[in-house]
Amino acid sequence: MRTAFKFTLLFFIATLTLQSCQDNDDIAPPASLEIQDFIWKGMNQYYRWQADVPNLADDRFADQTALNTFLRGYPVPEELFEALRVSPSIDRFSWIVSDYLELEGALQGTTKNNGIDFGLSYKPGSSTELFGYVRYIIANSDASTKNIKRGDFFTAVNGTQLTLSNYASLLYGANESYTLGLAEFNGTTIVSNGKSVALTKTVLSENPILINTVITSGTHKIGYLMYNGFYADYDDELNDAFGQLKAQGITDLVLDLRYNGGGSVQTATRLASMITGQFTGQVFAKQEWNAKINAYFEAENPEALFNYFTDKIETTAINSLKLTKVYVLTSASTASASELVINGLEPHINVVQIGDVTVGKNVGSVTLYDSPTFGSENRNPNHKYAMQPIVLNIVNSVGFGDYYNGLQPDVLVTETLSTLGVLGDPAEPLLSSAIGKITGTSRMLRQSPGQEFKFFKDTKSIKGIQNQMYLEKAPEGLLKALE
Repeated sequence: MRTAFKFTLLFFIATLTLQSCQDNDDIAPPASLEIQDFIWKGMNQYYRWQADVPNLADDRFADQTALNTFLRGYPVPEELFEALRVSPSIDRFSWIVSDYLELEGALQGTTKNNGIDFGLSYKPGSSTELFGYVRYIIANSDASTKNIKRGDFFTAVNGTQLTLSNYASLLYGANESYTLGLAEFNGTTIVSNGKSVALTKTVLSENPILINTVITSGTHKIGYLMYNGFYADYDDELNDAFGQLKAQGITDLVLDLRYNGGGSVQTATRLASMITGQFTGQVFAKQEWNAKINAYFEAENPEALFNYFTDKIETTAINSLKLTKVYVLTSASTASASELVINGLEPHINVVQIGDVTVGKNVGSVTLYDSPTFGSENRNPNHKYAMQPIVLNIVNSVGFGDYYNGLQPDVLVTETLSTLGVLGDPAEPLLSSAIGKITGTSRMLRQSPGQEFKFFKDTKSIKGIQNQMYLEKAPEGLLKALE
């Protein structure tokens, strides 16, 4: 990715726009406005839609004193952040957090978690009541020791029915332990079955490689990899998984991203390089920043805007399969870095997408801290606020990145709760469809006309932090660049 050089360039462009509020007035913001000052300056510098927000204009404030006057109108930092965003219909994914330790952990798959990855849907006939269903259980979690499994339904937490207004507080509130009231579909609606399960949250690191196996079907040795998050801390494990598939001589690969909300751009580039291997040094994707940063790159070093296929993770050789076709399973939860892999591979190999339409997140973010460079060093010790604003669009090597409404599957197979099946089982509907396409046996699922449930949200999208496509590092070294 050549990220080190790319971010070095950013240091210089950063110096240009910070002049508007720093050179005109040497007065530092008062302690009561430190967080707000960080928010405005970070968004002014890096926000993808900076030019579309009048209050973020480089010449909006004559000096620091004028900026302070504006910032005093927003005593709550989160309210300022929201006021500096464009319409939510345009920017659906920017975030701010009051504790960057939580953010850092979540981006690497570490959260306080009881081990249930679930989806939420509306109860039949209701526009307010919800029910949950288990998608998978995380290994080594509290849930993995309890009597709960994929496909189980639940409607209540500690006896309270889940609704649009309370689901977040019930499932993600202060309580580290709660009891789920289990349920079932009675042919008309979702009702309690009288059973329950008590669960406790612990600090849990989720290995995103849930399943890695080989399925033999006729002359085909089909690798099946279910990958649930682009967490950079597990890149070596991902490379090892591909090494195992390679050692077994697979002829085809099914990459299951149906529950993958995204993550690291660097990891996505490495995954695409593992699937292929014959395109090292060629363009995988191109980044499009806001106008002032993009203009600088294009004038000084356009190459810095590109992400390249690679053959190494640091100094470790990548286990590449050199495939010319890959089958990718998707759902309405497949987002960001998952979509980047699909879109980035499209110009290079045949990508057969099976499942549902994806989320449509073609934008990327970076973690900004309250420091002189917005990087992680020399952070302001007085608070732990950090931002994850959208800073760029990403397109593939031929310039396509317009999938705001999601990537359309080649084979539409909607995952229904009555036919979830067992993950990794060749008879599981989405995997069965992929095997049928691979072998040419027309082994395509004929979905039964069961009850359709309107999808609401899933585990990763509810808090948003694990539904990101992000760059590994914020720009660093701004002060050094000024010297």
